[in-house]
Formats: sequence, C-alpha cells, structure tokens
Amino acid sequence: MVKPESTDRVERLLALLLVHTMKGTQAEKAIELSVAGFTNVEISNLLQTTQGVVAQYRYTARKGRKKRPK
Repeated sequence: MVKPESTDRVERLLALLLVHTMKGTQAEKAIELSVAGFTNVEISNLLQTTQGVVAQYRYTARKGRKKRPK
C-alpha cells in the first residue's frame, strides 16, 4: 500500500522536473500547471512566487481567450 505522503512527494518532484524542463515564461508554466490540476498555492510554491502573481497569470489567460461565435 502506498502512503499518501509518498504520492504527494512524487507528484511534487514530477512537477518540479516539468517546470525546469519547460521552455517559456513563468506565466506559461503557471498556466500549464493549472491545467494539470495544481492550485494557485501549489503553483506559487513550485515557481517560487506569490499566490497573487499566479492568480493574475490565470486571470490574464482567461481574459485573453477569444469568445466563441454564436
């Protein structure tokens, strides 16, 4: 049986590997991690920034999406 703490650690390590191997801006990395299901708190910890910065990245990305024609 795998302990929950163990899977959390593996998940964090994989996320760190992803962040370090990704090319692009910090905002792009934050959006990709968000799409992968990470919270603002988790993303800010991985990217070593604040939750507010991550929230702004996500807001800007949502705002920038084009609306679908009806």
